[in-house]
Amino acid sequence: MQKHVTEKTVVALAIASLFSGVAQAQEAAVPDTGPAATVVVTGTRVANRTALDTAAPVDIISADTLKNSGSTEITQALSMALPSLNFPKPAITDGTDTIRPATLRGMAPDQTLVLINSKRRHASSLVNVNGSIGRGSAAVDMNTIPTAIVQSVEVLRDGAAAQYGSDAISGVVNLRLRTNRSGGEAAVTYGARKTEYELWNSAAPAGGTWTAPASRERTDGQTATVSLWKGLALGEDGYLTIAAEFKDQHRTERSGYDMRQQYPRLASGAFDPRENTINRFNAWYGDPELEQSTLFANAGSNLGGGVKLYGWASYQKREARSGGFFRPAQDARNIISIYPDGFLPIIAPTVDDFSATGGVTWQLGSWDMDASLGYGKNKMQYEIQNTLNRSIGPTSKTEFDAGGYAYDQLVFNLTGVRALDVAGLSSPLNLALGMEARREGYELFAGEPDSYRAGPERLPGGAPTAPGAQVFPGFRPSNEVDAHRNAIGAFVDLEANITPQLLASAALRAEHYSDFGDSLAGKLSARYDFSKSFALRGAVQNGFRAPSPQQQNFTATSTNFINGVPFEITTFRPTDPVAVALGAKPLEAEKSVNASLGAVMRFDPFSITIDAYRIDIEDRIILSENLTQTNVFNYIASQGFVGVGGGRFFINGVDTRTQGVDVVVSWPMKLAGAGNLDFTVAGNFTDTKVTKVPTTTQLSSLPGTAPILFDRLNVLSLEKGQPENKISANVNWKLGPWGATFRATRYGKVLQAGTSAALDFWMGPRTVVDLEGRFAVTPKLSLAIGADNVFDQYPETQPPALNTTGNTPFANYAPFGRSGRFIYARANYGF
Repeated sequence: MQKHVTEKTVVALAIASLFSGVAQAQEAAVPDTGPAATVVVTGTRVANRTALDTAAPVDIISADTLKNSGSTEITQALSMALPSLNFPKPAITDGTDTIRPATLRGMAPDQTLVLINSKRRHASSLVNVNGSIGRGSAAVDMNTIPTAIVQSVEVLRDGAAAQYGSDAISGVVNLRLRTNRSGGEAAVTYGARKTEYELWNSAAPAGGTWTAPASRERTDGQTATVSLWKGLALGEDGYLTIAAEFKDQHRTERSGYDMRQQYPRLASGAFDPRENTINRFNAWYGDPELEQSTLFANAGSNLGGGVKLYGWASYQKREARSGGFFRPAQDARNIISIYPDGFLPIIAPTVDDFSATGGVTWQLGSWDMDASLGYGKNKMQYEIQNTLNRSIGPTSKTEFDAGGYAYDQLVFNLTGVRALDVAGLSSPLNLALGMEARREGYELFAGEPDSYRAGPERLPGGAPTAPGAQVFPGFRPSNEVDAHRNAIGAFVDLEANITPQLLASAALRAEHYSDFGDSLAGKLSARYDFSKSFALRGAVQNGFRAPSPQQQNFTATSTNFINGVPFEITTFRPTDPVAVALGAKPLEAEKSVNASLGAVMRFDPFSITIDAYRIDIEDRIILSENLTQTNVFNYIASQGFVGVGGGRFFINGVDTRTQGVDVVVSWPMKLAGAGNLDFTVAGNFTDTKVTKVPTTTQLSSLPGTAPILFDRLNVLSLEKGQPENKISANVNWKLGPWGATFRATRYGKVLQAGTSAALDFWMGPRTVVDLEGRFAVTPKLSLAIGADNVFDQYPETQPPALNTTGNTPFANYAPFGRSGRFIYARANYGF
């Protein structure tokens, strides 16, 4: 129900509404004292509603849960705590190595809405265009938020476009900030990878004598994080909570043994002796180098008369370095006089992220009013190091400014909430009305000329060579973009108990976008408590996700030579004349229909929640395949576009159906003299099917084999590229000054699809165990030691057919990464 919505459709939604039950928090807690009893604000606008009272499943992740893990990345910590959230860690994927996206319920990264204190967070400027999970998406980078400023995280596992607007197809992640007036904590964490992994023993070229080892030991990835938060009083009851974090992360390197011939043969035809002495572990395949500084502040003040001010601001600077593919000395892209032993080009982006939000709450008669204005900007600029522009020749520079892009967002919100006494209802009717106005901008800026220009140098024999910096040609002036759009929306939200046992809610939201038109989304949900021990809950809704400015405006160009003639291969904007000639159209919103049905069983303190869901999406936005076939080239030329060899573009047209079940079992126990034990088992089981792929009349009518816009590799990546199930068992124990956390996570099988069935690569199930022990030396000082991936699990090693260079022994779709065991120590000092 996205566009041209009729009254009949709304009525159909109402008739199809399901019962829904009391939400249950993911994290186990003693009843009435833990997260389950915490007041939640996500998915409901009723004041003082706890996680056990809401009409949709909400997981609550506490600050202690985030702290008591080996990772200081908030996204990684969430993926450990939530089976429905996945955080793969791809490598050799350009900017995606630095800004890695997370997914919820197996959906795309940009189909989950991220909020800070219930206000929309700005997305990153990066659009993922390489072969990793989330290809074609531009998502929020949650790692711009330090864990020290976070009081709790609420994860709504339910579509909520009618409540919050675009992007909330698979759910909502709401990070709630600390509001402390006093106290604070300093923390220092240091850890490293201590690991061993197996290698595939492939053969050297005929006549070669070098041999790969069977396995390799590594100690790397040393990571130091220093963080601090402090609460300060503002006036009699105001607060200012500030947090700072510095992170220094060394790279991990999990390359294979490069069996390729590295040097030209000698005049005698023999191998160069250096073939037997060169280091053949020559790739940076793993986590990037990272230096990151973050500041965050959250403040609030009571002005009296029911008027309160609030606001927060953040800034992060992230400098990263990751590798491309190694170029051997004899590679045609190399210049021997510059790199006699070959070279590994380095992609070194700098990310600047800024946000500021301010607001006021007040009473207007019976209305609780809230108005806010927020601004956020993410900028990513690329420096390409240890490389060259082969077309310039021996005088080429080895470092280049390749340009970059920026995204910014300005959001104004106005909301009013009041309770109405309505005859016949068992509770007051909670009415929320509001509007949101948003302005988004996207800028793409060019690099220095040498990063993209074509020089006079030719290859031996006279053939031309591709211009631009090797591994990442710079953005060109012709790629530059400075685009903006506006959106305005209004919503109404109703919630009440129809009877003491039946809670029902309804929401309706209409939005207008300046670039693609109108959207209307509705949601109906309900919960029926048959007894204190058993309830049913459910919802039905439609939703939407607006095309992002990144998808609408990203463009990049590289030059390929065909029979010695240069042709431009471009990622075209959907409105570019070449893309239009190939059948592209202005992007429209993705449309979804979600349905869920769940049960809650409580036998205090033991509880079980089971929630089944189905998400149908029409017109998903995808990045097409590279269209460089001969018939495409000939067609482009026939349309009058000279020098264009092909390209790709974003297009609507993929339909998917995702079905799954979330199960959570919680059991907090008091063990008398043995302390307190919180035990949680949770699982997510998801299946996605692609039911339609896009076509265009123009491409379908070409002579010969019609080009495929979305081929089997990308279809199977949507269907099988994330774990078919993820099950975790968590045990938290505390006795006096002692504490411990045990966590075991089983990841189901995952497919890294190939261009044909013969190249499909399945990764079998793996169980990763994490363990941490803690001791409070004094009431203020505590120490912890632990290990993530205690048993040093890795995915299967790819065979040589899928790892022809030796650089990538493990698939990028491995759901828990491929860096091995991480051992760490942490000191916390409260004040």
